[in-house]
Amino acid sequence: MTEQPSTTRWFLLAIAVAIIAVGFGTLFSLSVFLLPIEESMHWPRAALSGVAMLGWVTMGVGSFVWGTLSDRIGVRIVLAAGGALLGLGMVLSSQATSLGQFYVTFGTMVGFAVGALYAPLNSAAARWFTARRGLAVGIVSAGIGLGTFVMAPFSRWLINVHDWRGAMLVLGDIAWLVIIPGTLLIRETPRRDQGSGLASRTSTSESLSSIARISRAPQFWAIALTHFACCAAHAGPIFHMVTHVAEQGIMAMSAATVFGVAGLASTGGRIMTGMLADRFGAKPTLVAILGYQALTLACYLIVGDLGAFYALGIGFGIAYGGVMPLYALVTRECFGEKVMGTAYGAVFLVSCLGMGVGAFGGGWFYDRLGSYAWMYGSAAAVGGLAVVLALTLRRPVAAIA
Repeated sequence: MTEQPSTTRWFLLAIAVAIIAVGFGTLFSLSVFLLPIEESMHWPRAALSGVAMLGWVTMGVGSFVWGTLSDRIGVRIVLAAGGALLGLGMVLSSQATSLGQFYVTFGTMVGFAVGALYAPLNSAAARWFTARRGLAVGIVSAGIGLGTFVMAPFSRWLINVHDWRGAMLVLGDIAWLVIIPGTLLIRETPRRDQGSGLASRTSTSESLSSIARISRAPQFWAIALTHFACCAAHAGPIFHMVTHVAEQGIMAMSAATVFGVAGLASTGGRIMTGMLADRFGAKPTLVAILGYQALTLACYLIVGDLGAFYALGIGFGIAYGGVMPLYALVTRECFGEKVMGTAYGAVFLVSCLGMGVGAFGGGWFYDRLGSYAWMYGSAAAVGGLAVVLALTLRRPVAAIA
């Protein structure tokens, strides 16, 4: 198989980053909307945190469903469907008048739609590049941080100008205008392990067989449980960051900017760890970054002024961003290219359950104890558990699937 020209591959990578940035920036923007919606609708913080939990769970389910579909029908169709659903979910969320409606429109529709983006595009990026695969996957993952950096303060500005409903409406329109046209520029790439100039699609029976083999593999559960603990550790601090900073007496726009700076730092973390994985291996890099993440989470227990929040936001952003591309790399090492969309979709599903638990747990702790201290302490402990789980990862002699 002839690999696409270098300029074409980098162009595809740029499109993937833009799509990821808009999708995840929209999902993460809920942390900026938390206080305005709470003040406007008088919905409990734990209930709004439940929307975030549902969003992450449905994104995980979506990642598995869309990832499996991308192995069968291709990335382009999956991305277009996800972009259309994302815009619709945000537009409908802007009109929600009850908590139940908001759970359906944002928690279910937006979450499931964003699931169409990450796993399929990571799988595609791993096929676009060979020598610098870790860097490529890291750059795609960096779109999440870039999206947070741009969308957090932008969402706060929209809320100031239009209120939270108008802001969500605008974000929905942006999702349509960026993701759907961007999808048309994505090119399908044949899978190297199929040995054909044209990418054949796996049948339903082959997909089911692959899922069964993947689910029985101990490597799958080692990767998935590590990812679960990692995400459970950082989800609460990410989702509640804007609210926590604002409640220290810091202005709302500054609090949103702290969140954006953490997102920008996560972009650098993703690229950095992708490069480190190319040199030192995915597992050693993962263990080191997980340990660093646990340390930064513990530091939130002792900071309280704007300068310290900016500094810690940078450190924490590097940590939570840096771990993300590494899971795609270790998954590919274990399962190969042919079923990577299915395998990584399944891993990502389990990790999103962790994101949901962490985001909801932060609101639960706050409503019952009036403080985020227990959230940060628990997050640091779970982050330490993720390090232990990562040490159990063992690469098989040959790809499992």
